[in-house]
Amino acid sequence: QVQLVESGGGLVQAGGSLRLSCAASGTIFSINAMEWYRQAPGKQRELVAAITSRGSTNYADSVKGRFTISRDNAKNTVYLQMNSLKPDDTADYYCNVRARLYYNNPREYNYWGQGTQVTVSS
Repeated sequence: QVQLVESGGGLVQAGGSLRLSCAASGTIFSINAMEWYRQAPGKQRELVAAITSRGSTNYADSVKGRFTISRDNAKNTVYLQMNSLKPDDTADYYCNVRARLYYNNPREYNYWGQGTQVTVSS
């Protein structure tokens, strides 16, 4: 099994910055994609940013130029640097990883973090 522990959420004023972290632990052979999602009250969960094992990134249009996703493969950790935060960024943020558990089994499994709350005041 794989456990994901998120940290870094909190309350910040508009224009401020936060850095989220998500560390994976457990039985892990390799991790492919690492992603950040968010879900605001009354809205569907949406993909914010994604990064592949080779470092290719993808962002939602609403965060391009403000958010940066990165990963430390040695630590099985993904980060989300959030700058120029807006009240519309207020949501619960979740990390998601696709992990391969065993060297002799190519199957990948999907895991979610518990979520960390980000609140941006105007």
